[in-house]
Amino acid sequence: MNDIRRTILWVIFAFSLVMLWDQWQVHNGRKATFFPRGATPTASAPASAAPPAASDVPAAATAGATAMPPATDATASAAATVADAAAPRERIEVSTDVLKLVFDTEGGTVIRSEFLKHAAQGQADQPFVLFDHGANRVYQAQSGLIGGPFPNHKTPMTFSGERTLADDANELVLRFESLEQDGVRLNKIYTLKRGSYLIDVRHEVVNASGQTVNPQLYVQLVRDGNKPAGESTFYSTFTGPAFYTDAKKFQKVEFSDIEKGKAEFVTSSPDGWVAMVQHYFASAWLWPQATQHENFARKVDNNLYAAGMIAPVGAVSPGTTRSTDTRLFVGPQEEKVLESIAPGLELVKDYGFFTILSKPLYWLLDKLHGFIGNWGWSIVALVVLLKIAFYWLNAKAYQSMARMKAINPKVMELRERYKDNPQQMQMEMMRVYREEKVNPMGGCLPILIQIPVFIALYWVLLSSVEMRGAPWMLWIKDLSAKDPYFILPIVMTLTTLLQTALNPLPPDPMQAKMMWMMPLIFSVMFFFFPAGLVLYWITNNILTIAQQWVINTRMGVPPQFNLPKF
Repeated sequence: MNDIRRTILWVIFAFSLVMLWDQWQVHNGRKATFFPRGATPTASAPASAAPPAASDVPAAATAGATAMPPATDATASAAATVADAAAPRERIEVSTDVLKLVFDTEGGTVIRSEFLKHAAQGQADQPFVLFDHGANRVYQAQSGLIGGPFPNHKTPMTFSGERTLADDANELVLRFESLEQDGVRLNKIYTLKRGSYLIDVRHEVVNASGQTVNPQLYVQLVRDGNKPAGESTFYSTFTGPAFYTDAKKFQKVEFSDIEKGKAEFVTSSPDGWVAMVQHYFASAWLWPQATQHENFARKVDNNLYAAGMIAPVGAVSPGTTRSTDTRLFVGPQEEKVLESIAPGLELVKDYGFFTILSKPLYWLLDKLHGFIGNWGWSIVALVVLLKIAFYWLNAKAYQSMARMKAINPKVMELRERYKDNPQQMQMEMMRVYREEKVNPMGGCLPILIQIPVFIALYWVLLSSVEMRGAPWMLWIKDLSAKDPYFILPIVMTLTTLLQTALNPLPPDPMQAKMMWMMPLIFSVMFFFFPAGLVLYWITNNILTIAQQWVINTRMGVPPQFNLPKF
């Protein structure tokens, strides 16, 4: 039944438009119209974790109490002011073979990161910058002590250590040491390793006072709420904090929910991590396993948001030192690397609802790349394998379509004969279907089954940082960027129109016009999509046309081109 098949296709098309509209709403900072993000059932933030006023921290924090880190614009305490006079503020630039970092001696904070093996979008001679501190971008990794007048990320520190990883060395150790505040000193020791984006960070609490202290250590990622520069307006990826715990797994938090006080996530856990996520890249603070801690997310300035964790250091007796080990990741979302660092960290590479399908597809794509050595041809090979895997489903669909096409003259004759009696027309059409052994739904169901797989592959190609800067051939130098000459989108449009021409025209003139308008409207978006996605779609179109042509020919229904009549 052609009408039923077209109705299903119209429903799919309408649903796609709804999803695109929702993504457009989210991209522009508004709530989704049709599919708002459901609330995650978690414990609400404890009252003790509410952010105190900047002037109250850390001076007003009582020992052992759960308080929030000072805001980034908080004024330094009197002790910090004295220390500032003794330790001028500096910016310390260090580098390994893959990272260039800039530290601020105010708090020993990481304020800038450059990835030496990943170029900025459209600037092959410039490294990609994630952490930054400037007029239009603020993104930093901070840490410090709370629970008393202790050193924090606003406290001046002195630096010691080498600034460049030596050719014969595998580690670069940096040391930041604060002056004493009420007899307590905080030392931060960063250990950077060759070829790694994971940094070991040891916090040493030195108690030179005459009494036992019980500080808490906080680690946080502070970022402005703006979208990353250069993000496409035709598709949207998540930007913002994310938390992971064994209890609730991966939980994304929108900046808008933080601002409204509606952010929901697990606030207390013995495991997990906190991250700040954007397209292709991420940063994350990680505790050792079995470290009981509290999670927090808050707005700290006009357009600055902080997400982090707080854990007790433990009692530090007079004249002793207690150390706490943490790790800081700042780098690209390379799935295999993330899996090796911590449970669930690979989820910052966000596949959305289709993770269960996307992960094996990425695994297969990665294996193909290991054999082929070119990501573009690996995409082509993956689509070919999927087409082979779904060959019999597709064959069933096209065979059903071919039978429908063969009996189409009879159906059209019945339509004309019983056009004034719809009920009789439906009965006669069903009789014809039974006699010819044709299932009107046979052409749709096999295709519907495959849709989630190809949507999952779409997200794999959109989310994989391996596509950044990866060439295919000739003029395609970067599969993550749009085709500079729009050749691939034009080819995709032509193959889509060819597919449309091979299908019989609907009897309704308006439907016939819309059948041709849909691929044209749909193709416009692909002029601005990454070349890797367009390549995948072209490959799928060509294989679909070839299979449909062969099956129709075998069934004695020669392919015909049904051109539009406007």
